[in-house]
Amino acid sequence: MPFAYGDPKLAITLFAVSSLTAILCSVLLVRGYVRNGVRLLFWAGICFAALAVEGGVLIINELVAADLTVVRLLVPLIGLVALLYGLLWESDSL
Repeated sequence: MPFAYGDPKLAITLFAVSSLTAILCSVLLVRGYVRNGVRLLFWAGICFAALAVEGGVLIINELVAADLTVVRLLVPLIGLVALLYGLLWESDSL
């Protein structure tokens, strides 16, 4: 579903900034995992990578005007499940 209100260029800019922010967070979290070995940082990095992919899907959804609702909802769900796994099963390594 394309952005319903306002300028589509503004929506694309907002999605791009959000996606770039998520990429930066993911890179910093994974870098922290490599340096410290705390596995929760890895799972949080995976979650933010999925959120970055979601931002890309939102941009594609806005440009193509195709119905990508399932993909748009499935990608962050996978990232959140990865973070939940890290929180529940990897918490002993903290």
